[in-house]
Amino acid sequence: MLPTDQLLSFFAEDVPAGDITTLALVPDRVVSARVEAREEMVLAGVEECVWLFEHFGVSVTVAAEDGSRAAAGTKILGLAGPVHAILSVERTALNLLGRMSGIATATAAAQELASQVNDHVRVAGTRKTAPGLRYFDKKAIRIGGGDPHRDSLSDAFLIKDTHRALLPVADAVRRAKEYSAYHKVECEVESLIDAVAAAEAGADILMFDNMTPSAVHGAIAALAARGLRNRLVLEVSGGILPETIHLWAGVDVDRISMGALTHSVRCADVSLEIE
Repeated sequence: MLPTDQLLSFFAEDVPAGDITTLALVPDRVVSARVEAREEMVLAGVEECVWLFEHFGVSVTVAAEDGSRAAAGTKILGLAGPVHAILSVERTALNLLGRMSGIATATAAAQELASQVNDHVRVAGTRKTAPGLRYFDKKAIRIGGGDPHRDSLSDAFLIKDTHRALLPVADAVRRAKEYSAYHKVECEVESLIDAVAAAEAGADILMFDNMTPSAVHGAIAALAARGLRNRLVLEVSGGILPETIHLWAGVDVDRISMGALTHSVRCADVSLEIE
């Protein structure tokens, strides 16, 4: 279900007291317009755009769906309705469409690169999203074929270095499991010793953070030797970029988390043209 109240708050931020330029210059009348891609992209945010335009009385025809690949010049939406509504909604809709499509495109590209090396690995997002945009950022990752990871601190346990600075790894895992049997326990580790300790304590997921591929490979071999590898989901994180993702996919992990998918997103280029 779309968070429609949030969509309306985005619009209200941009149009707190009317679009004064459009009101001053353009008599309101019915016009036709189109939203189109200006570069190749994986589309995400189409559903949000449709809702916004329709909410303000614009008739929308969807020419390209979320998840589809669009070439430069591809028509995404056809619009017909009051010009004041179309021009007032334009920037809010295009900002969401551009950001979400940029995330989906980057995710799809990273997943393709990783899959060329490892056919079972999935690229994952992180909580490094812009405040207020997490739902949309995570949705875009899913549309791009990635794993959204945790939506919030309430979803699953993730024992980080800041927790491990306060108590030993094994104790942290045990306390988490005692706290709730209904949430996965993930533990961030930075060494072979911590990886084994967390696994033996019952962690469900190990996140190898800021380790080299060779160090991760050695840790996985140690887990396998102890019969622990097959009951764990293994994840790597820490400054992973498209240029280096093949190195991480090659060490037999299950997830590659990339904060860059959302904290450094480049918006896809989309435009609205009056016809």
